[in-house]
Amino acid sequence: MKKITLFLVFIGMMALQSCEVTEVYDDVDNGPRTEVFEVTTSFNYNNNYNSLVVFDPPIYSSDSVLVYHLYDTVNGQDIWKLMPQTYYFNDGGELDFNFDYSRFNVNIFLSANFSLNTVPSSWTQNQTFRIVIIPGSFAKTVNKNNIDSVMSALNVNNSEIKKVNL
Repeated sequence: MKKITLFLVFIGMMALQSCEVTEVYDDVDNGPRTEVFEVTTSFNYNNNYNSLVVFDPPIYSSDSVLVYHLYDTVNGQDIWKLMPQTYYFNDGGELDFNFDYSRFNVNIFLSANFSLNTVPSSWTQNQTFRIVIIPGSFAKTVNKNNIDSVMSALNVNNSEIKKVNL
C-alpha cells in the first residue's frame, strides 16, 4: 500500500511540476476608454509631409482611431471631414489627407498626384485634426462620417478635447 501511495504522490508531483501559470499584466481596463485630441500641425518638405502624434499611454489593440480634418468654418460652425479625404483642384490635381495608426501613434500625411512642393500653403500650414480613440466594439455602432454624432454617442463635449502641441 505504501508503494502505491508513494507512486501516486510521485505521479502527482510530476503532473504539477509541468503546469505553468503565466499571467500577463496589461493596462487595467476600467471599461471603454474614449479620448479625443485636437492637433494643429503644418506639412512641408522637411517633415516629409507627415505629422506623428504619439499615444501616451498606448491604446488598446482592440481600439479604433478616427481622424477628422477641419476643412472649413461656416457661420461659426466647424466643418470636419472624416479621413482619408481627397480634395480635387480645378486643374485636375488631387490632394489626399490620410493617416495610419498603431497602438502607439497615429501618422497623418499628405499625398498628391502632383508635387507636394506646389501645394498652396492654405492646404499645408496650420491644419487642424481631431483624433478620436474609440473602443473597438463601439466603432460598429456609430455614424463615423459625422463628428457631432460620434462626439454625442461617446458623450464627449468640447471641453474634454485635449489640445496637443507637436
